[in-house]
Amino acid sequence: MDLLLWITIGFIIIGFVVLTSMKKGMESKLACITANMEGEESSIKVKSIIWWIVSLTAWGIVSMILIVWCFHNHFG
Repeated sequence: MDLLLWITIGFIIIGFVVLTSMKKGMESKLACITANMEGEESSIKVKSIIWWIVSLTAWGIVSMILIVWCFHNHFG
């Protein structure tokens, strides 16, 4: 198989593994934030959740680009 296909599959699988491993921690941070709305610790947790969402969005966009590029190379 093509190296690009393996890179795409690996990137997507590793992304899903990281997503599922970090999901529980982000849920607990969100529960802590909703229970305690004030404090510097809440601000740090909010920033970490925002960066998690930004990184997930970037991972999704890169995954879509890799899939399109892979199909373009194989069928184009």
